[in-house]
Formats: sequence, C-alpha cells, structure tokens
Amino acid sequence: MTDSTQNQNVKLDEMEDIKLNSRFLRGTIVEGLNNPFTGAISADDTKLLKFHGSYMQDDRDLRDERRKQKLEPAYSFMIRVRVPGGAATSDQWIKMDDISNTYANGTIKLTTRQAFQFHGILKRNLKQSMKNINKALLDSIAACGDVVRNVMCNPNPYQSKIHEEINDFADKISQHLLPRTGAYHEIWLDGEKVVNTNEEREPIYGASYLPRKFKIGIAVPPSNDIDVYSQDIGLIAIVENDELIGFNVAVGGGMGMKHGNPKTYPQLARIIGYISKDKVVDVCEKIVTIQRDYGNREDRSQARFKYTVDRLGVDRVRDELNERLGYNLEDAKSFEFEHNGDRYGWTEGQGRWHFTLFIQNGRVKDEEGYQLKTALRKIAETGLTDFQLTPNQNLILSNIKPEDKAKIQEIIDTYSITDGEHYTGLKRNSMACVAFPTCGLAMAESERYLPSLLNKIEEILNEAGLEEEDITIRMTGCPNGCARPALAEVAFIGKGPGKYNMYLGGGFKGDRLNKLYKENIDEAEILSSLKPLLIQYSKEKEENEHFGDFVIRQGIVERVIEGRDFHK
Repeated sequence: MTDSTQNQNVKLDEMEDIKLNSRFLRGTIVEGLNNPFTGAISADDTKLLKFHGSYMQDDRDLRDERRKQKLEPAYSFMIRVRVPGGAATSDQWIKMDDISNTYANGTIKLTTRQAFQFHGILKRNLKQSMKNINKALLDSIAACGDVVRNVMCNPNPYQSKIHEEINDFADKISQHLLPRTGAYHEIWLDGEKVVNTNEEREPIYGASYLPRKFKIGIAVPPSNDIDVYSQDIGLIAIVENDELIGFNVAVGGGMGMKHGNPKTYPQLARIIGYISKDKVVDVCEKIVTIQRDYGNREDRSQARFKYTVDRLGVDRVRDELNERLGYNLEDAKSFEFEHNGDRYGWTEGQGRWHFTLFIQNGRVKDEEGYQLKTALRKIAETGLTDFQLTPNQNLILSNIKPEDKAKIQEIIDTYSITDGEHYTGLKRNSMACVAFPTCGLAMAESERYLPSLLNKIEEILNEAGLEEEDITIRMTGCPNGCARPALAEVAFIGKGPGKYNMYLGGGFKGDRLNKLYKENIDEAEILSSLKPLLIQYSKEKEENEHFGDFVIRQGIVERVIEGRDFHK
C-alpha cells in the first residue's frame, strides 16, 4: 500500500497540498511573525501553525465593533502545551502561571486532553512564549494538527506502581510518535536551520502527515476517566496479580460531527484484540501508519480514523495491522469499567497523599471571592507537590509527603478552594469547551454559559432530591466534540446563538453514545424538558441506576452503541 497522497487520480483536499509544500511544516511562518503591519499570519500558515501547537484566533466579542471602525479583527493566538498523561511539576506550574500572566489573558485553561492552554497571546509575544514553555522542559509540538495529539492516561502516576508504569507508557508513545521535522526548533527556539529540507524525512508520517488529527489514550480499569472509547486508539490496561501485563486495543473512536451531515457522526472505538505491554509502542505506530495510508485525503469531513475503520471494516483493519506487525493480536482479555469521572478530595497511594480539586470547566483564574489561581501559585511555590491535569479538566495535587499534607491543607483552607464533594453530583461531572469569544468554530456559548445553566438545573435537582446523584453533563459550542459530549448522559451541542441540540442517554461508564432528544432549543425549553425527566427519574429509578440508563429503559431515547445509528 502506498501513501494515498501519491495517487494522482484523485483530487485531494487543499490541506494536503499545503502540508506537502510546507517544507515539513515551515511554510512562511517566520515571515508572517516578522510582519509588523498585521496581527495575523497568512491563511496557509494558520493551518501549519496548528502542528506547532497554536491556533490564530480573534475576539469575537469585538468583531462587529472593529469592523465598524474599519480595523482588522482583534487577532491573538492560543498555545496548547503538550503534557503526556497530564503530569507536571511544581516548577512547571509556576512557569505556566508566569506565561499566562505575562503574555496571555491571565488565565490557564486545563483541557480535556490533559494539556495546558493559553489564550490571548499577541503575535509579537508568540515566539517568546514558546521559548518560555521550552525552558519549563515542555513543548507544544503536535498538540494540534494532523498528527498524534497529546497522549492521555490516568492522571496520577503516584496512585500505584501500575499507574506510574502507565504514565511512562503514555510518555513513550507520545515521544515516539512526535513529528521528526526540525521546523519547531528552527522557528521557535532558534535551532539550526536545515539547509536542504528535501533531505528531511518523516519516517512515520511521511511528507503529508496524517489525513486528520489522531488521538491516543490509556485507561486503567475500573476507571474510564480518559473516555477510552472516544480515542482513535484506546488502550485498556490489563492487570493480573497486581502487575500490568498488557493492553486491550480499541480502534476508531471519535466525537466530532457536523450539523446537517448524516455522513458525519461520533463513534465508539471497537476492541480488536490484546497485546503484551512490550509491544504497545510498535502497535500504536503501525495503526497510525494504517490511517496514514488508508485515510481519506479528499474529504476532511471523512478523514478521521473512525471513518477509515468503518469504511474498511474492523476485521480488515485487524488483518492489516497483523500483517504490518508480523504477528497476530491475541484475543481481548476481560475487564470492567465502573465510572469515568474524577474522585475528589484526599486519597492515599504509595505512602503519599493526593488531593483532587474541582476546577469548573478547567479555567484557572482569580475572581472576586475565589482566588483559585493565586492559591495554586502559593501551593506550587512550596515545592511540596506535583500537579496532575485530569481528563475531566480538574487538577490533582499529588505526591505529597505525609508530613507536608497539613501545609497544603492550610493553603487550601486559607483560600477556600475545595474539592468537588462540595458541589452537586451534576456539577462534579460537568465539562464545557471554550467556545466564545475565541473559538472560530463556536455557534453558541459553552464555557461562559454552562455554570449559570447548571445553577438553574440544580434547583430542579434539589426539588427532586437528586443533588448528590452523579450525572455526566457536557456542553460544546459546536459539534466538533472537544468536551466529548456524545458520551454524556446529558449533553448540549451548540446550534446557534442561545440554541442547543439536547442529547440524552450516554453511558456513565463512557461506553455508550447518547441520542438526540430535542433540537434547537433555548434555555427555557432546556429547563422545561429536563424538569419532568429528572422528577420522574427520582421517583422511578431502580437501585444504583444511572440517569443515562434510566432514559433508555423508559424508552425516552434509544440505546446507541454504533455511531452509524447516531442520527437514525
């Protein structure tokens, strides 16, 4: 099989030409950065910039006013920092905090892929921000773009020896699948320029990289906190006699879709077999090359690996993988998931203490009456803890010695930052994407709106006696799926200003898709729709029955475990 970009009989998407002619992701980014007459860079370079971990954005709250004043949009840049497994040190937290204060908008966003994200960085400060990230021994290469993104795993390597080993695998996979181009170091870190880029090679990706983004995550049962079935490659740790022996391999998950296009849909990854742990890096590489060679490069809406798997069939993908490996995957081993959320408050593991902190929608900031960012800076300055970014936009203060626990608790108490147990079960299990004002794809509010909506839904929960009931609820401003909404028991996907599609019936364990319940509704309709359902749930639910299971049992929505049935 040859790289599909070499087939001259097909008309490729324009992005394929941009990548192929980019001189391995260089484009004219340097020239654009040095142009003082605009806060932007060229359209082609904005696409290449994603491979370097940055998006050009503009403040959509200011668009109309600036247009009236005949000014260009208020351009700025987002940087996403690659943090395999979400593991960071106190010193790295301090350096990220410094970048947010000096160059960004004063906040840090913790993403659903366990990465740091900065917003509001002006073009003139972009390079220095990248240099400062590098000084923290972190980088942003491959945090975005048509490559393997930040590899996810359990958020706390100190929880057990097995979790520590899993975190090491996440880092190994991430490092192995990084692009090999020298463009990142050349552009951002003043690395030595490659004289002849024609001599450069991308041994895994090829000159055109992947057809679309590619995501890998490792779950450790009984926790499915990374939503393993949403990943292009989902690895499920298999433990026997307290020892990690290998992984079940699932392929072809993904959350994104497009409104009005039934050919696009969220999909659950399908398990294709088991491999011993010493083979996991090789297996991931070979699966990535299958997507490189077979992925759709003509239509980006059909270019994700889930569509490749569905088009070829799971059996053919498994056979192709076995052929490339030179050995066969074994039969999948048994496992069981129990939940996909975070466990809040203090826990003990390997003789150390860990504190999981609820951070609403992952936004670390100071506001009146809640100095979260300042408190976390004070904690980092003690040097007594590591910082683990969770897949649910929360934070674990980890690896704390027993004799240091009281010091950390003192700062927590001083600033009144609390664990999630002080919130309702709905809020504890909530997530939202950024959406307005910076995301160019947003159709409706998300991060800025979900907290106020939750407050109103909580009034219904209190009336129904469900305030402690764990219910996953997620909101996105568009159907691209950044907060993994298609897996939530209750989800809202932006359709237009103040309007959302409402979905119900996802699995609390992250193993089932939800289903459209009502389309294009506003807040009043959301609340009037949810109230009778939640009251009915409180009265008629069976013991330990989750809300997503209840609405399916009652026939309110149909059960969906196959993405191609999502729109039916």
